[in-house]
Amino acid sequence: MKKTLSLVLALSMLVAVLSVVGCKPAQGTVKLGLGSVTSIAKSKDATAEAPAAAQADTTIVAVVLDKDGKILDVSIDTAQTKVEFDADMKVTSDKDAAIMTKKELGHDYGMGIRSEIGKEWFEQIAALEDWMIGKTVEEVKNMKVKERDASHTHVPDVPELTSSVTISVQDYIAALEKAAANAVEVKNYSTMGLGIIVSIAGSKDATETTTAQAQVDTTMAATAFDKDGNVAGAIMDVAQVRVPYDAEGKADKTANVLTKKELKEDYGMKGKSEIGKEWYEQVEAFEEWMTGKPFGDVVMLKVTEKGNPDIPELTSSVTISVENLIAAVQEAYRYKK
Repeated sequence: MKKTLSLVLALSMLVAVLSVVGCKPAQGTVKLGLGSVTSIAKSKDATAEAPAAAQADTTIVAVVLDKDGKILDVSIDTAQTKVEFDADMKVTSDKDAAIMTKKELGHDYGMGIRSEIGKEWFEQIAALEDWMIGKTVEEVKNMKVKERDASHTHVPDVPELTSSVTISVQDYIAALEKAAANAVEVKNYSTMGLGIIVSIAGSKDATETTTAQAQVDTTMAATAFDKDGNVAGAIMDVAQVRVPYDAEGKADKTANVLTKKELKEDYGMKGKSEIGKEWYEQVEAFEEWMTGKPFGDVVMLKVTEKGNPDIPELTSSVTISVENLIAAVQEAYRYKK
């Protein structure tokens, strides 16, 4: 009896220690969320001194919440994507090049040498993620912040973060709020990853009859896995960001950028779809299909030349191209914690 009691006390102490240091034992039923915030405010007009350059900054948060709304796991990243033009408003950026997020760039992002604390972006965001673990979204929202400079950016003003995080946090918190609001129940959760695939292939040169347009498609997948590596749940979305330029090379930066899921019926696919389904309906059917499947079955899904699923279970519900969605799930598996 004493031995059993001692074991119970020891296990209780271990759980308490794990909670304090931010470690998280494997969970069962949780909520998985994905949220993003996009800005095109840093896009540049063409001038006499320099050609135009569009920029889309998409901040993405994947979060896992327990039954009490506390953060079990969180992954934050930003796709800072530029589309450059020449003096004739022709795209000079390589449309086929692999585009990396800030986390993927690591030390190549180049913040460490400019940082007053000597820390790179990925190091600072990791510290912020660790600080969030065990807190509710409301507690994170209530983080005390201060203005860093005249740009009105807000940095943490809490003792635990002053020596590790000096980056602006308002977009991360806004994306976290969205992720929590969109969270869905997931069973058999063990780990979670965030995958991001970026393309600028849809960008267009100026012609005699049309003006130039930058297009950045950021495909994101928050994916939960069970202890055996099967997909326990997935939430996927695409931020399709367009920055149109006029004949003088001036950018229209007034658009409120919403993702395809946020647009819902306003995305306008249903009228053109052979199955009469909007994009968000099709991607939700795809998410449902992959839930419970081995990771290998998802990435080896048979597709047509156009990239849409070529299996009987999906032919009546998913006719969109899924190749980038699958690639994002692959990235999520690669980066799962």
